[in-house]
Amino acid sequence: MLLTNKKIAIIGAGPVGLTMARLLQQNGIDVTVYERDKDPKARIWGGTLDLHKGSGQDAMQKAGLLETYYKMAIPMGRIMTDYKGNVLFSKETTEEEQYDAPEINRNDLRTLLIDSLKENTVVWNSKLTDIEEQNGKWLLHFENGKTAAADFIIGANGGMTSIRKYITDAEVELTGTYMIQGEVSESEAKSLGFYELCGDKILMTSNNGNLLVANPKNNNALSYNVIFKMPETLEIDFQNIENVKTFLLNKLSDWGESYKELFRATSFFTGLPTKKISVEKTWKNNRPLPITLIGDAAHLMPPFAGQGANIGLLDALILSENILNGEFQTIESAIHNYEERMLVYAKEAQQQTRENEIEMLKTDFTFLKFVD
Repeated sequence: MLLTNKKIAIIGAGPVGLTMARLLQQNGIDVTVYERDKDPKARIWGGTLDLHKGSGQDAMQKAGLLETYYKMAIPMGRIMTDYKGNVLFSKETTEEEQYDAPEINRNDLRTLLIDSLKENTVVWNSKLTDIEEQNGKWLLHFENGKTAAADFIIGANGGMTSIRKYITDAEVELTGTYMIQGEVSESEAKSLGFYELCGDKILMTSNNGNLLVANPKNNNALSYNVIFKMPETLEIDFQNIENVKTFLLNKLSDWGESYKELFRATSFFTGLPTKKISVEKTWKNNRPLPITLIGDAAHLMPPFAGQGANIGLLDALILSENILNGEFQTIESAIHNYEERMLVYAKEAQQQTRENEIEMLKTDFTFLKFVD
């Protein structure tokens, strides 16, 4: 086996990094995951994830975790409303569709994956700052002053990873869209009108280039995104909840009262411009030791096609199979084959995401265009 007596370091304990660790560890590989979060209880913000057949679900099946995912995830229908709160379209999830792409809370997915690993596989409070070659191994340096050695590094720590320079010259780019994420705890009591409008479905609304997507069943909270074209100047203080509420109430002043109720009831906000990492450039071949990237670290893309996590899990599946299937003579050749394949399907996913993003920002966009 290519990784016999080798130490593997995975950087990042997100879904992709943890799944990669599971796929290797269940085959006897010595793997350690290094994560910047202080401990496994650290809260992960963001909407739910829906894992797709042919990518994310395939990786979970290979990891022996698909049935557990199905038990924890929630099949959800879709409801589309206009900006005044009138229902335009509503669809329940049928029994035949319940396993197509059910929604799972990000924290629940992390717990599922951590519980599948050997104790102490994840080393917490370990933010990677740099790596260097030393005596035929990688020496990893962490912000807490500690170091570790590894024979093979797999970067799964997101778009801002510090190790990309060893693999590609591609840089993070803004795509021109901005997202404000909000969360309402006890939404049934605090925002009853909007909660009832959702009807236990994922709600989508668009008007004049402004979009809202909400999930009322995100682990006992209602989470939502407000999406719009990035303006030249944007002054929002996310440390001041009232400041964000005022921004949204002003920006969407002509929207119906149920949406305004939602904004007023929000207990947490965060915001970020959407970004991508182009996969157009060929990756470097002159690496001193085995190293590669998976997930957002490799091909960051906005969430407008639901592809990011799924493509990342497909990365983990393909890379692990290449390493374990005995078809490659060296770790480097297994990595090279994975990267050649990944650059093709990630480019396709990014193209689909970009097309959706352009369409969504049109003044006359309606989610109904995305429904068969």
